[in-house]
Amino acid sequence: MTKNKKLFATVMVMSLTAFAMTGCQMVSSSSDANKKTSQTAIAEQKPVLKKDRKSIKIGYSQFTLGAPYFVAIVEAAKKTAEEMGVQFVSIDGQDNINKQLSDVDDLLAKNIDVLIMDPKDPIAQVPATKAATKAGVPVIIVDSSIDPSADFVTTIQSNNLANGELVGEWLAKQMKNKKIKMALLSGAQGNPVGKERRQGVIRGLTETQINMSGGSSFEIVAQGWGNWGNEGGLKAMEDILTAHPDVNVLVTENDSMALGAMKAIQAAGKKNDILIVAAADGQKEALELIKSGDYGVTGMNNPALIGKTAVETAVKMLEEGGQFPKTTYTPPVAITKENVAKYYDPNAKF
Repeated sequence: MTKNKKLFATVMVMSLTAFAMTGCQMVSSSSDANKKTSQTAIAEQKPVLKKDRKSIKIGYSQFTLGAPYFVAIVEAAKKTAEEMGVQFVSIDGQDNINKQLSDVDDLLAKNIDVLIMDPKDPIAQVPATKAATKAGVPVIIVDSSIDPSADFVTTIQSNNLANGELVGEWLAKQMKNKKIKMALLSGAQGNPVGKERRQGVIRGLTETQINMSGGSSFEIVAQGWGNWGNEGGLKAMEDILTAHPDVNVLVTENDSMALGAMKAIQAAGKKNDILIVAAADGQKEALELIKSGDYGVTGMNNPALIGKTAVETAVKMLEEGGQFPKTTYTPPVAITKENVAKYYDPNAKF
């Protein structure tokens, strides 16, 4: 966990922070957020024509299977490939940068036709995309983001900024005039997805407070790093509560860290004192807690939809070629107690 910093939010600071985004299209309001998809860069992909789909081989490099979310993406991709009649091979990078680089080499050696990759690090995995291009293999990035210097046709992910903004709006309306003393749990330092998610929440919170009262005020008392996982969230929240027992709002960058943090909150006897908010995911366990009122809101980041869309895009790319937006977003949604029944699936993998 980084050294705790006390930051007082002002309208000027939050506005500047919200616009300090790179690599994605900004969202000006929740109504705009529901309409936006990135069309700022279009990639042209020449088709690699196949005699039949049975000859198409898709390679998938997942940087980790250490959380249910990542397992769900791969399983959805595999299921879609089977339904479409194409070959599918995936490798688990085991949360190791160097192993993922080696995994891509292994996939290329298997003569794959397209590479789908969820990169662990936006910079470190750039050479993997270059190697794929050299081998004549187009690259699709999923879930995470990668440095613009990488070679890739398109990125398929949830709209992290827009999801965060919708969650921030909900938080502002829920807290109304109450003083907010916020703890922030982030995934991994330098991760662009986490940055988009937290900045989306801050933007939505700030803009909605301004619209409601003509000003914005909240305090971020600490930021912890939970490495996207349950155990990481637990440990980070334990440390935060020790230093800042007066926290009344927890904002996390995914559900898994929030679920871990809940254990620390319950152990400290603060279950009724801290409102739990996640910028993204929609994990089944979190939705169950939203239904019961023990968890405030989460942004929809459907791994099954991302995995399915990635394979469909790969097949289209190989059979038809054509133009693809540099980023393809799934629809942003803030899942609350009012609409959770629409999104909850007791049989979901995630």
